[in-house]
Amino acid sequence: MINTGRGEVALHVGATQYRLCLTLGALAQLEAGRGQDLKAADLVRILTLLVQGGGHDISEDEVAAWPLAPQDAADAVTRCLQAGFR
Repeated sequence: MINTGRGEVALHVGATQYRLCLTLGALAQLEAGRGQDLKAADLVRILTLLVQGGGHDISEDEVAAWPLAPQDAADAVTRCLQAGFR
């Protein structure tokens, strides 16, 4: 179940729902890479950190293999970051 009060958002990949959550650990890892141009691999890394923050044990390789349009991934990341800073 998604807890919006905790800043969680849902991402549906096929028939599976993933919970995304911006944790302090994920935020620290994101800040460590700031100042660089955003690449597709960075989007996968950010999405992986948020999915892991939501409690899923998943690797970057698994996330990279998702049948997910880049825009859908970027939208999910944006929603999660917005929810995490409310």
